[in-house]
Amino acid sequence: MTIQELKHLATEIRKDTLRSITTAGSGHPGGSLSAADIMTALYFRVANLATPTDPDRDRIFWSKGHIAPLLYTLLAYKGFFPKEELMTLRKFGSRLQGHPKKDSPPGVETSGGSLGQGLSIAVGCAYAARYDKLPVRAYCLTGDGEIQEGQIWEALMAGAHFKLDNLCAIIDNNGLQIDGRCSDIMGIDDVGAKLRAFNWHVISIDGNDMEQCVKALDEAKTVKGQPTAIVAHTIKGKGVSFMENVVGWHGKAPSQDELAQAIRELDAQECE
Repeated sequence: MTIQELKHLATEIRKDTLRSITTAGSGHPGGSLSAADIMTALYFRVANLATPTDPDRDRIFWSKGHIAPLLYTLLAYKGFFPKEELMTLRKFGSRLQGHPKKDSPPGVETSGGSLGQGLSIAVGCAYAARYDKLPVRAYCLTGDGEIQEGQIWEALMAGAHFKLDNLCAIIDNNGLQIDGRCSDIMGIDDVGAKLRAFNWHVISIDGNDMEQCVKALDEAKTVKGQPTAIVAHTIKGKGVSFMENVVGWHGKAPSQDELAQAIRELDAQECE
């Protein structure tokens, strides 16, 4: 897909993500919107994801599992399950739980909820793929609030120690977590310098710029002898004026009126 096609797709994915959260009456819009660009680039341009069961597929682990609405929308757009099912998010009996469950729906690589665990899983996957000589890359999406967890740093050490150049961590660095600004709760800056000290190849980008997202993900595939971390500087609630950089939208569903305004704003940006 071209950069322009990816931008349009990311907008459509944002809209359906918000529709599903509004219909559910609960969910996490802020981080879903901030990560929409780089994850759209990953799923539709860079990663090998022909089918959800191909043994040679790339593996994408969502360590920040609370933004499951974005994950589900991406998988539906990939054709792994019907788009209509997105409106069953968080409903009784639905496969689309508030936090992801492995293989439910197809394409969910690991269950999520408790933060800090996904990168360890990705390290294990990357190591196993290399051992089995599979052409598999392991990606892990984590958040800047999440990397306050100690297990993340153990995984970072292991990834570098084993020189896992088929491993890529994506940090959704939007500056906010559920309780406020990351810098007020447990500062993690300069995260890029910390990751370099752990012997990771670090790429710092505007994570809401599609061209930069694609370029960074492509660069990660060329790195040899060490894992790559993409520090994606993003805006929480990106694309919706009343959500952007507002911590209260971490885990709150829009009303129908707010959804309508958000859709109008996203549509207007398509015309710019």
